[in-house]
Parts: sequence; C-alpha cells; structure tokens
Amino acid sequence: MVRPAHFDMWQRYKIHHDLTAREELISRYAYLVRITAGRVVLNQPATLEWEDVLGAGIVGLIKAVDQFDLDREVKFETYGIALIRGHILEMLREHDFVPRSVRDRLKRVDRAMAELETRLGHPPDEFEIAEELGWPVERYLKTLSESARTTVVSLDEAMLGSDDGDGVPLSDALADPDASVTSSMELDADRTRLAEAIDCLPERERHVLSLYYLDRLTFKDVGQAMGVSESRAFQLHAQAIRRLRKNLKDDAVPRG
Repeated sequence: MVRPAHFDMWQRYKIHHDLTAREELISRYAYLVRITAGRVVLNQPATLEWEDVLGAGIVGLIKAVDQFDLDREVKFETYGIALIRGHILEMLREHDFVPRSVRDRLKRVDRAMAELETRLGHPPDEFEIAEELGWPVERYLKTLSESARTTVVSLDEAMLGSDDGDGVPLSDALADPDASVTSSMELDADRTRLAEAIDCLPERERHVLSLYYLDRLTFKDVGQAMGVSESRAFQLHAQAIRRLRKNLKDDAVPRG
C-alpha cells in the first residue's frame, strides 16, 4: 500500500472518524483547488465569479477527502484533482457564458472544418477555414478567442464532452471509486481514440497540446517556446480542441 502524505491524519479520520482530522485534511489540500481551477478556467468570462469556481472546487475536494480509500494504490493528489476538476466542469456546464451569436459562429466554423477536411483530404489551416467561411482571417481568429468558454477545459472534456455541455469528462470517470472492469476497458478505448485523434492534428497544434498538457506550461510560456504570442498560442489550442471534438464525435461508437 502506498502511504499518502499526512498518513496519521488520514488514519484518525478514516479509522477513528475524527472530524477535526477531516477539517485539517481539507485545509491542507485546499491548494489543489486553486491549482486545478487555474488549469480549467483559462480565460475567465466577465460574468463568471472566481469565488463560484473555487466553491465548486471545494465541493469536489470535500467529496474526495470523504471518499478516498487508503487501500487504493493511488495518490490522494491524483484522485482529488480529478474530483475537483469534475465539479468545476459541472458548474461551468450549468452556466452558459457564450453569447448565442458566438455559438452560432462556432457552429459555422465546425461545419467549415468538416467540409474542408473531406474535400481537401487534410486538416485545413486557418487561412483555408477563413476563406471557406468568407471571413477575413482576423475575424476567424477572433472567433476562436471568443470561444474561450467552450475550449478552456482539458482534453478530458474534449474526449467525452460537447459544446452543449452533455457528456461526462474522462476525469470524472477515472475518479469513480466504483468503476467496473467494463468501464475501465471503455476508458482504455477512449484513450486510444484520443491518441489517434491527436495524431491526426497538424504538427503545430500537437506541439501546443504537448507543451500545455504534458509540460504544464502556461500559454505565455507555450508562445515563447513556439515563437508566437500568448494569444496566438491560445488560438492554436482552441483550434486543436475544436478539431478533436469534431473528430471524436465523428468517430464515436454507440455503447450499450
């Protein structure tokens, strides 16, 4: 068994039901909420109160502390972050921060991407997409930036979510302590689908995702590493996530 940090405190709570230890654990791991919130909400809409985001994260943290099993071969930090992220995403899905006009433009972008890829036989770049839409490329890039609400979330959300807020983030499923063998096999299949979809992205978009999700760089640092501005790095990320959502949706296999 891997002993978590603060093992004595965990024992006091889990074995002796010491509620003081529970409060101490929540306090000690509260930093995970701010870290996770900062990764989920990349561009805060004016109508989104940061305290609401943190509040949702705290609910996830409390649930993680209460449900964590000391006998499981998993670090609490990994388990806790998954539940915190899941609760923040759930809160965001319950509130639509994207104006209808922006959402309508994003649907046009998605259709243009799909039609161009079928016609050209390769993922279209921003110039081809803008031309297909009949827009100046600057308008297309601005639309990507305005799509912050639908592209701020992690690859987990791209995996199983949708623009309409339906679906379950992969992180939620991974954090489910009651996950069955069958559901675990389905998650492995989802990871394979996601890896294949990423491989189909243009090289620059794969690079952005690698720097952001694997190297854990900020968009400012991603931009510096790629020799582009922070806003351009964000646009490339947004474009990559939209492609992934489209490809994964097209490739989805109904489950019984």
